[in-house]
Amino acid sequence: MSGRGRLTLCASAATLMAAGALLPLIESASWYLQVVLLVSVQAGVGAIARRVPLARVLTVVVQALVTLVLLTMMFTMDEALGGVLPGPDALREFNGLLTTGADEVGRYAIPAPATDGIKLMLVAGVVLIALAVDALAVTFRSAAPAGLPLLALYSVAAGLSPGGAGWGWFLLAACGYLLLLLSEGRDRLSQWGRVFGGAPRAAGRTAAGPAPTGGSAHAPVRTGRRIGVAALGIALVVPAMLPALDGGLLNTAGSGGGAGTGGGTISAVNPLVSLQNSLNEPEDREVLRYRTNADRTQDLYLRIVALDQFDGAAWKSSERRINDVPERLPSPPGLSPDVRATEINSNVSAAGWYSQTYLPLPYPATKVDVDGRWRYEPTGRTLVGDRGQTTRGARYSVSSLIVQPTSEQLSAAAPAPSGLLREYTKVPDSLPDVVRSTALDVTQGAANDYERAVRLQDWFAADGGFTYDTQVRSGSGTAAISRFLRDKEGFCVHFAFSMAAMARAMGIPARVAVGFTPGTSQPDGSMSVGLRDAHAWPELYFEGVGWTRFEPTPSRGSVPDYARADTPSGRASDAARPRPSTSVAPSAAPSVSESCPADLRKQGECGATAAQGGAGPTDTGPPVETVIGIGLAVLLAALLPLLPLLWRTRVRARRLGSGGRTPADADARTLAAWREITDSAWDYGIAPDESQTPRKAAARIVRLGGLEGTPAEAVHRVAGAVEQVLYAPRPQALSGLAEDAQRVRAGLRAVVGRVARLRAVLAPRSAVRVVWELSEQWNALVNRWGTRRWNLERWPLALRRRPFRQRG
Repeated sequence: MSGRGRLTLCASAATLMAAGALLPLIESASWYLQVVLLVSVQAGVGAIARRVPLARVLTVVVQALVTLVLLTMMFTMDEALGGVLPGPDALREFNGLLTTGADEVGRYAIPAPATDGIKLMLVAGVVLIALAVDALAVTFRSAAPAGLPLLALYSVAAGLSPGGAGWGWFLLAACGYLLLLLSEGRDRLSQWGRVFGGAPRAAGRTAAGPAPTGGSAHAPVRTGRRIGVAALGIALVVPAMLPALDGGLLNTAGSGGGAGTGGGTISAVNPLVSLQNSLNEPEDREVLRYRTNADRTQDLYLRIVALDQFDGAAWKSSERRINDVPERLPSPPGLSPDVRATEINSNVSAAGWYSQTYLPLPYPATKVDVDGRWRYEPTGRTLVGDRGQTTRGARYSVSSLIVQPTSEQLSAAAPAPSGLLREYTKVPDSLPDVVRSTALDVTQGAANDYERAVRLQDWFAADGGFTYDTQVRSGSGTAAISRFLRDKEGFCVHFAFSMAAMARAMGIPARVAVGFTPGTSQPDGSMSVGLRDAHAWPELYFEGVGWTRFEPTPSRGSVPDYARADTPSGRASDAARPRPSTSVAPSAAPSVSESCPADLRKQGECGATAAQGGAGPTDTGPPVETVIGIGLAVLLAALLPLLPLLWRTRVRARRLGSGGRTPADADARTLAAWREITDSAWDYGIAPDESQTPRKAAARIVRLGGLEGTPAEAVHRVAGAVEQVLYAPRPQALSGLAEDAQRVRAGLRAVVGRVARLRAVLAPRSAVRVVWELSEQWNALVNRWGTRRWNLERWPLALRRRPFRQRG
């Protein structure tokens, strides 16, 4: 293995070792395997480009283009041109995934699920760092500055990890950087000649005897190989063995990321940051708009996810299996046929900017008709996006139930099943005694769980002296609940989490739902849901009714009829009850009479517009300028690899074209034909040697190119004409030299393999001449304007990498 090969291996290993600090941030380590593959291919492409050799800047460009193609195949293959090239659709998908990933970073707790958006951010970020490290350490032969991108990679992990990334990850990253420096140092020393040291003495030699030469000569080779293999092994093995990675390197359980009909999982969501930010937004941007055939919408909360796990540090959703969305969702758990339930239909449209992994649905939904990659989580009755699917611009129809239990039915509820009771009444040992004691004081004298739930709700909403304030520091752990009960200031999160914790402390199954309140009625009959409608509320379980909503937050949402203290014991009033559907199967869209408000219906204003599906925010897509810019960028990216071919074709046509009729023109055509022959030989692997005479250069091309017959005669004929031009007092003009150059090119093409032919056409080596010309022009411009103090001429000099003079 050459010195540069060892340096390339160490540069890749150093990046992978530094990237290990990001592993604890994500539940699954599958993204790390993608990083290993991309970094390996990227390093291999760089090694090939440097061996060609390409100019240093072109080497980095080729690596970047290959990496972009691989990222396209991994993340946006369905939208790519031919499944490979990143076209406009693929770039839009990249933008959507990155935007979704940025939103998910702020929404999920650590460790976050490995969604496609988050994985793209991680993989693309690490590969970009790897490209910078490889360019600095290997391409530009300056390993010391390569520590800066490695430090940036570790700093990101340290900044996102709770309590920092840990000293172990720092040592791993530091070892990778030190190995890179050591490899570069040995490579530089080896260029001075044989490196001494490390060779064992042969048996029977004295201290004064001659040292063996073979072992010393190969010591740096063996040492560099061992360093590279050890570094790569550490980068791959150590992260898999550390316990903080939740299953190790090969744990590929995704976050709803599977394909097909299998399971997959969804993981914990932390809604506090995004919910509080939404409530404090200066502008109440519209998130959703929907139409429904319900007579009133005050109970139509749009539920996103249920948080059913309380570990003392936070409320979060359990990791559960997900399945394909069924044609009709199963019956809600615990709901008895004796409880009045009316099915309604709603058409919903999400804003083009709103990106959420979970689909907002009324609870309990019975049927959902939505396009895209969505999966169903049965326990929480939620739909979760698969492989980067989000609510961005989604339009869907949903059938759901308005459940109307009576106070008698809730009071007479039987005990919950033992399994459900055991799971949803768990409280951590760290729960302060004040939570349980306060719950018992507030509910003292209540005859059953229903009365206890209503008293808790009323105490939070009205009787307890609590103040609604969205600026209070959020939190869902036991300390936050204790602080909330003491200070009596907070927003919906504090009210919902505290009531659910108190209910569990008294043995009532409870969880917390996160979503939106019903929103605001619009003149066209639709309902508009904005950011400030974001909300959290407790759900308590009563056998025969199922999961039941309560509203403890003052001035937010609406208290359901069954939870009002002044609600009669009998059935809810007819005016408050939505009309039953005329059929069990919900219609695709609400009728005009059902979706139009009564006042507009009387005025005859309900027309075709009201009968349409989910009206609401329309996303017209990116501006025309953006689309044109993306199209031009894609066109440029597609043409960039073809530039050497296009330049070479143009130069060949100019050299072999017909010129003037003067003797000087004839001489120029002769020299141009010879230059074309030498460049054609270079394209097929025979580098030019400018120190040789035309005759010797021709013999060298014939010998190394394996030319025989007509092509060999053509080389010698053109070389003879060149000698006439260079040395004869009156050179004789020869005709047919352009055809001779074409014969030589055809002969060179005939004796090489398919790969070499493609290489000579698509990436001709002689195309580097254009870089030399640009470099010379740049140097002339720099010297003309006297800008040596800025040292601008050093950059183009780095591109002037002419081939070594070779002897045949």
